[in-house]
Amino acid sequence: MKLRRSNRIKGLVLAGIMCLALVPPVPAKADDGVDVGYTYNYDFWNEVRYSPDAYEVVGVYTAVDLGLETNFKNPDGLFVYGDLVFVCDTGNSRIIQWKKTSEGKFELERIITEVKGTEVTSLSGVTDIFIDQDRNFYIADKGNERVIKTDWDMNVLMLFTKPVENTFDQSLYFLPDKVVADTEGRLYCVSDNINKGIIKYEADGSFSGFYGAMPAQYSWYQYIWKKISSAAQRAALESFVPTEYDNVAIDNEGFIYACSTNVSGSGLNNGSEEGVRRLNLLGKNILIQNGYDYVIGDVVWGNFAGYSGSSLFIDVTAFDDSGIYVCLDKTRGRLFTYDEQGELLFAFGGVGNMDGYFKGPVALEHMGTDLIVLDSIDNSFTVFTPTEYGNLIYQALEEYRRGDYIKSGETWEEVRKINGNYDLAYIGIGRSLKRQKKYKESLKYFKTKWDRKNYSKAFKEYRKEWVEENIAWIFTLLALLIIVPLVRKKIKMIKWEIDTADIFKNSDGGEKK
Repeated sequence: MKLRRSNRIKGLVLAGIMCLALVPPVPAKADDGVDVGYTYNYDFWNEVRYSPDAYEVVGVYTAVDLGLETNFKNPDGLFVYGDLVFVCDTGNSRIIQWKKTSEGKFELERIITEVKGTEVTSLSGVTDIFIDQDRNFYIADKGNERVIKTDWDMNVLMLFTKPVENTFDQSLYFLPDKVVADTEGRLYCVSDNINKGIIKYEADGSFSGFYGAMPAQYSWYQYIWKKISSAAQRAALESFVPTEYDNVAIDNEGFIYACSTNVSGSGLNNGSEEGVRRLNLLGKNILIQNGYDYVIGDVVWGNFAGYSGSSLFIDVTAFDDSGIYVCLDKTRGRLFTYDEQGELLFAFGGVGNMDGYFKGPVALEHMGTDLIVLDSIDNSFTVFTPTEYGNLIYQALEEYRRGDYIKSGETWEEVRKINGNYDLAYIGIGRSLKRQKKYKESLKYFKTKWDRKNYSKAFKEYRKEWVEENIAWIFTLLALLIIVPLVRKKIKMIKWEIDTADIFKNSDGGEKK
């Protein structure tokens, strides 16, 4: 089992710092007196470090604001396709399509309430939508217990219904909640009451099994009971193990991101449970977690103002190409942005009535680097756009990913000037220097922010470089260290032989000099 500092020093975190992490971030002052917003991060010691805002609110929109006569009712699904935004207005059994104009406004394009070419044409309690590269729709028509594949004009191409295989409990209703499809047309569906993983259908509509099931977690007494129990008892034990997913997303490489709120704070903290996973074709989690802590959102929590426990990710969205992904926390309404290494870039948001806060966040999407959050209680969606500070962070990461290490280091330096408390700025500069083979210069940046892993790598390369540059002196010194003692020993031996010869000569009656 992997151990992290968050476990080793958790008992040393001050109570005041814990309280600070529990409440929604509020505007504050940086150490240098510069105004900062509600964006924050954690340092090496798991202390909250506030920063300038990485995102700002563009607007908060209801259906009425955008031209409809009736507002949303318990909306549950959100999807972005190019400059189009689709909201699954679950309570009204409709999908609403808007287009974002060049002026940043949203124009109503159509309202989808039914499909064509099937016996039941009306949608019922639609909870999610996905559009593939061929502009085909996949609609989670939950009230009708089906997933519908249609073309752009809503002509039905295929229906996905409850699997009739023995591996699927036939006593359960088929309640599709979230859907995505890969480039081969395979459908991945999260359904209520299913704890065996994601339901997977092949492109021809056939059920091919469960995908990416999370490993069952047992306490020690459950483990012992499982060892001594019968087959029927073991089957019953599996039934109460919480392994149900809440949401799925897919990145441009075809990897599935899946998140679950059926996790415990202790399991998240010690790494035995995962709130978000990145699944390969075999359903194995390949999410990289090289940050200070695991990818769990807030690393310090407690009970405050009715909100308690760990962050619980209700949705995730992955940016194109960059490896950056954002997780939506339903516990405190926060958004946690991570890079491809699992480093927390920044977090923001909260529960409340102000712009940029939420009452019941349920879905998250991105449009470029803009973020859109759907609120099922407030019946609205909020659009965020990066600030200059946020854009600089993204720019530095992209330059590094491209291999432009000099430019990346310069951009990280700009970030550091804006926020001198930002650990990743120092680490980013250090990594850029390391890539430029300036190992000695990079060491001070890694040391400043306690980045032991990168420090060790840089020091190893610096030591190797130093040895190569000084190899002649090293061999000379080694030669001297070997030869000088031998010469001294030989001289002493010769001197001893001479002195000994004189003594023997005198003892035999020879002349004294």
